[in-house]
Amino acid sequence: MDTLRSRASLAEQAGCLTGEQLDIIYKEKWFNIYVPQCFGGLGLALPEAIQLLERLAWIDGSIGWTVTLGSGANLFIAYLHSNIVSLFFNDPEVCLAGSGANTGIAKKTKGGYIINGKWRYATGSLHATAFTVNCVLQDDDTAPADNTASFIFKAGEVQINRDWNGMGMRATGSHSFSVTDLFVPDERRFFIDAAQAILPDPVFYFPFIPFAEVTLAANIAGMAVHFTDECRRIFEDKIRNKTLPVEQSSEMLELLGRSISIIEKNRDVFYDALCMLWNSGKNERNWDISLINRLSFTSKKMVRELLGIVSQLYPYCGMEAADTRAVINRIWRDIHTASQHQLITFKRPISAHL
Repeated sequence: MDTLRSRASLAEQAGCLTGEQLDIIYKEKWFNIYVPQCFGGLGLALPEAIQLLERLAWIDGSIGWTVTLGSGANLFIAYLHSNIVSLFFNDPEVCLAGSGANTGIAKKTKGGYIINGKWRYATGSLHATAFTVNCVLQDDDTAPADNTASFIFKAGEVQINRDWNGMGMRATGSHSFSVTDLFVPDERRFFIDAAQAILPDPVFYFPFIPFAEVTLAANIAGMAVHFTDECRRIFEDKIRNKTLPVEQSSEMLELLGRSISIIEKNRDVFYDALCMLWNSGKNERNWDISLINRLSFTSKKMVRELLGIVSQLYPYCGMEAADTRAVINRIWRDIHTASQHQLITFKRPISAHL
């Protein structure tokens, strides 16, 4: 933990994770938390994986987010042809980056597709070994009803556009990338669909949208806990240095105490909902829609409440919180940048999107 956190400022300045941070991630196999052990991964159950992602986000927001998105993309191993798995996953440092937006065009041709497109916000783009995309299909008699499919590219086949300039999550290197008239063979097309999974682990049959929601919500939780840790340090310094009247010190500490209690309550409810859904469906690999929607609601409620807590605490932290070099300022920027992801913003039920 010390090495990962101590290099966070350097990583932010560089706009990507440091070599030391990545070495630890590769050694611990964190990009492969869902990949079965027989393919060199950790093969974690979803609740275990979510706890790990939350802890990594607590260490540093960019680390947690990068591992979350990278490991979530490596999950696609279950939907790829076996020879494509061998091509991309024999690398011990395999990490997929990409985008879920349908901003590419794949035109069917003999033996494959000609693809053109640009995709934004590819977390981990600077260390990715491959990229995955969604495309609208053209001239394809085998196209599904929604006329879209996913594809995997080699890293050397894409043009990375260094345009990531978020106020936070700066070390994620979430640049856009593009391809022009790229030929991709048929076997590199895939569908993120439980019906297409070729591996037996239950995580590959868990609906993808609620999967993404819980992984992102866990990141918000980890960063919120880190924020309160920094608040405690700042508040204790103020009290020790006697810079505030007793009444103001009491108000500050009472707010922090209430905030920590609310965070813990939300985390408990979140993990209860996750474990209930996971345990009820993992054996049959079948998931109850009411429990899915309960988890979705719980995830988004937790995110809203934790963001509110951060906003309440921030003014009590003084000018240190406004210093872009300060840890608490980086956490504040990271958590508000992460909060812009639409999957953890809108309140709609997800039953129509499974």
